[in-house]
Amino acid sequence: MKITYSHIEPELRETIERETEHYVAKLNRLLKRYPADSVLLHESLEKNPHQHEFSFSLNLTLPTGTLHATGVGADKDVRACAKAAFAEIERQVKKHQEKLRKDYLWKRKRPIATPSEVPSAD
Repeated sequence: MKITYSHIEPELRETIERETEHYVAKLNRLLKRYPADSVLLHESLEKNPHQHEFSFSLNLTLPTGTLHATGVGADKDVRACAKAAFAEIERQVKKHQEKLRKDYLWKRKRPIATPSEVPSAD
């Protein structure tokens, strides 16, 4: 997976890279079917001084589509906004893979138990 950063201040970069390292390991497990060089993760951090908050955005480019997620956190809490963005992108990856597998066509139902298989209450 290729990772690019933009608009990240030097004093916040180490925190962002530490969080990214943890979540990229999770994403790699989900995206193991894709070639490693065809997956691109772009991260961007923006500071809104009027509302005293950070906005962390992720763009995950896959061969089958592009996913976007944004996490917003309070001032000086960059980890929380990164955590929210990565949780959202992980949810989107799972949903995207379900659509690719066409899980909506395969309704998996449990077999109905016959009366002889049901345990008695005695």
